[in-house]
Amino acid sequence: MLRQRILTALVLVPLAFVVIFLVPQDIFRTAVSLLWLLCSLEYARLANLGRIGTVALVIVQAAIFLLLFNYWDGLAELTLSFLAAACLTWCLMLLRLVTYRPDRPPPFGYSILSFACAVASMTFAWVALTVTRDYANGQFWILCLLLVVWAADIGAYFSGRHFGGARLAPKISPSKTWAGFWGGLAAAISVAVILTLAVPGLNAGMMTIAAIAAVTMVASVGGDLFISLHKRTLDLKNTGNLLPGHGGLLDRFDSLVAAAPFFALGLLIAGR
Repeated sequence: MLRQRILTALVLVPLAFVVIFLVPQDIFRTAVSLLWLLCSLEYARLANLGRIGTVALVIVQAAIFLLLFNYWDGLAELTLSFLAAACLTWCLMLLRLVTYRPDRPPPFGYSILSFACAVASMTFAWVALTVTRDYANGQFWILCLLLVVWAADIGAYFSGRHFGGARLAPKISPSKTWAGFWGGLAAAISVAVILTLAVPGLNAGMMTIAAIAAVTMVASVGGDLFISLHKRTLDLKNTGNLLPGHGGLLDRFDSLVAAAPFFALGLLIAGR
């Protein structure tokens, strides 16, 4: 399993580097669209949509991406509204974590609600990554976002294993602990501060980037738990099997999907 995870990472990391740094904006937007469409297929499984519902979800999502892609230049002045709506929507969606009950079957309207959550999360993730890459030094800001999410995950894993303690969300993800949360938060802030100090073009103040990284990390944990909620509801181990050793795409990108809008909005407010 570990060998498969390492081999998959050795393929994905260089590919991500190429897409982030070496391709023009249109190709970047197209690549992100394709990634989120593949995630939509997995989301359809989590939403228990069936064949017709899956097709409907992919068609709706593809149509939204096409419209955004074609009219994005004219929508640039609405960036703040898009990102604010994205963050507010995520706050509302994360309320489902509070209402989840493991001893009950999927509630009435589960598939419809999950369909709407899938469209919202994939759409806003596309907007956030597109906006971030449009910023000055946008490629490095996206790298910063990825490193914050990865550092949060790695820091949480090791600090959780080392310190253990009280569980963060025992009904949804029993392996997550508060010690892991604080360790992930410290790692995320540290990586963000170090990167902005190391790259001259990322001239954000230390307190500013620390605050953005902290909010981003909390959102990433929420995204992880949100997808775990769906897997728990339908008794699924993984969102898919596309990535050997990792599971599905959403198993790897669930944190990023939720974190990206908060990161992009934080940078916009900070004047980056």
